Amino acid sequence: MAEDDRPAPGRNLTHRLLETTGRQIVTGHYAERPFPTEAELATGHRVSRSVTREAVKMLTAKGLLSARPRLGTTVQPEARWNLFDPDVLRWLLERPASVPLLRQFHQLRRAIEPTAAGLAAQTADAAGLAGIADGLVRMQQAEQGHDDPLEADIAFHVAVLRASNNPFFAQFRDVVGTALRFSIQVTNRIKGGTADVAAHGAVLAAIRDRDADRAERAMLAIIDDVSDLIEGSAGGGPRA
Repeated sequence: MAEDDRPAPGRNLTHRLLETTGRQIVTGHYAERPFPTEAELATGHRVSRSVTREAVKMLTAKGLLSARPRLGTTVQPEARWNLFDPDVLRWLLERPASVPLLRQFHQLRRAIEPTAAGLAAQTADAAGLAGIADGLVRMQQAEQGHDDPLEADIAFHVAVLRASNNPFFAQFRDVVGTALRFSIQVTNRIKGGTADVAAHGAVLAAIRDRDADRAERAMLAIIDDVSDLIEGSAGGGPRA
């Protein structure tokens, strides 16, 4: 790597402090204690005040903190956190009781991804279709040990969102990618295998056939299958 391409040391320190402090906030480290001052953070983590200030600013933008003159910096209620921020979602999923959050996430997926698949069947261009097909090929290669099953599955679902040609759905790619990274690992452990490639192939086939209803049903079947696994792992039995 060329010297000019290396990340600035200060930026590395800022993101390290962001990662550590953000995870502490989300996992309840400051539930029973006041959030430290910038000076205390700087001393505790052995970083400069400018690094601390930048990290606090980023955590504030994510809805985790509120910094006000004379009131100091305080942790915001969970209802104000930006759940669409990939970092916040990732920290949330790392909490011990993540099954309820996974359940809520799959409710969101149920509302978005089948519709995105239906739109893709109606509007996907050649590039959009190629992206979905590439995701499916990667899943097939992953079954043979030639690709990463998790990354291939994520690539397929993100490609469907993009192929919908709806910029609002496409914006969910980071959220879907982050949460899928966690939920796929959980469900693959439960069922002892990887994603159903044939079921994903049915989504692609319906989109290629420009059959929106079939594409929606095929995507819904994938999501509901995952939801059933999550409910079963939580001891609640299959989803009704």
